Amino acid sequence: MMDMERCDKAVERKHELGCNCCQAVLLAFEKEIRDKLSTDLDVFAECSVSSESVRQKLVSLGSGFGAGMGNMDATCGALVGAGMVAGLLGCKTRSLAPEFKERVGALRCEDIKKNKLCSCDNCVRHAVELCENLAEF
Repeated sequence: MMDMERCDKAVERKHELGCNCCQAVLLAFEKEIRDKLSTDLDVFAECSVSSESVRQKLVSLGSGFGAGMGNMDATCGALVGAGMVAGLLGCKTRSLAPEFKERVGALRCEDIKKNKLCSCDNCVRHAVELCENLAEF
């Protein structure tokens, strides 16, 4: 079931913090990623795995995916963020792209925007919901 609060909070953060779609999806799962990293991975060893340090790393990680992958209107940044979240949380990602395309109508940012298939905010909402479904929060 969709956690509207998490979906809406992701969109709020996108606007409040000036995040791109990828960063908004990553930040929606900040706590779960931080918890997973602090127990399973040494990726953030130079950090204290504090909320602030993980948040900064997630923002950096997603920075190149505004306006589609590589800032080139390629794969939707929200979908890329969902893939990153799934990977960081150890979930299988095979179903992400087909389900995202079914909901949104396309995978590429350019196609989504040009054909007015879905707003960026709703792409973020769909990506967050898909992650929730994968991880079963």
